[in-house]
Parts: sequence; C-alpha cells; structure tokens
Amino acid sequence: MIRLICIGKMKDKALRLLQEEYLKRISAFDRIEITEVKDEPNDNVHRQGEAALVMSREGERALSKIRNDDYVVLLDLHGEMWDSEAFARKLQGWHDGRADLVFVIAGSLGPSPALVSRANVRWKLSDLTFTHLMTRVLVLEQIYRGFMISAGRSYHK
Repeated sequence: MIRLICIGKMKDKALRLLQEEYLKRISAFDRIEITEVKDEPNDNVHRQGEAALVMSREGERALSKIRNDDYVVLLDLHGEMWDSEAFARKLQGWHDGRADLVFVIAGSLGPSPALVSRANVRWKLSDLTFTHLMTRVLVLEQIYRGFMISAGRSYHK
C-alpha cells in the first residue's frame, strides 16, 4: 500500500479533482490513500523560535501516522532529484517487500528535524517552487507515471 501524508487540507476544488483522478489511476496498480494532518497557523513565524515550534508540531502529527516498518519518502528541498525512469526504478525498489510506502509532504515552513531523521529517502521534486496543494498532484502524477514505466505501458512524455 502507498500512503501520502500531507500537512494541511486540500482546499482547491480543481486540484482536488486532479488528485482524485490520479488516485483512481494509481489504484489499478496498488492501494493508495491520503492522510491529511492539521497544519499550524504560522502568522507569527517572525518571532524567535516560532518557526521551529510550528515545524515541530506539524512534524509530530505526521510522525504519529507513520509506523516503524513503513518506508518513508520525504518531499524535501534538500533531497535528491531523479528523472522519471530513475524514479520508476526507485519506486519499485522502495515498495518491494515492505509494509507501506509512505510519502510525506511537510508544511509550508518545511519538515521538522525529527521528520527528516525518520525519512528513509529525501526527494526533491524540482528546483521550482510549487504550492503544497499542487505538490500533492505532482507527486501522485509521478507515482502513476512510475507505475506505467515499470509496467512497460505507454504514457505521454
């Protein structure tokens, strides 16, 4: 099973429809679910220590949804980047013989140190900046693309 843990709720109707479409497509290959955890207000991140506190609280909520035997791929600006074929190979390797493969999208301030420590892999999706809601759709699209590549099936480039 694949799980996507996201800090915050999907609030955009158009992106929610895309998310649902990719969940349906991926379900032809594996079970998949999205778990949303509450995000913290971050209006006062300019105050000393506030950003770290926000990241810590959000990180703990995400960590509470991760089991010891889960393989965790953390979306992280300091992670590794791969092309689609390399990602497809990694996706297959990460998922083989494991309980659950868990992708984590941290909050807008980034992942907490505890979340970074728990990650088995850190994945940088792009050098570009995306909203967290758009990142969800992009991650789902790449998972679907990875399954299609691994299955040797045609998918637009």
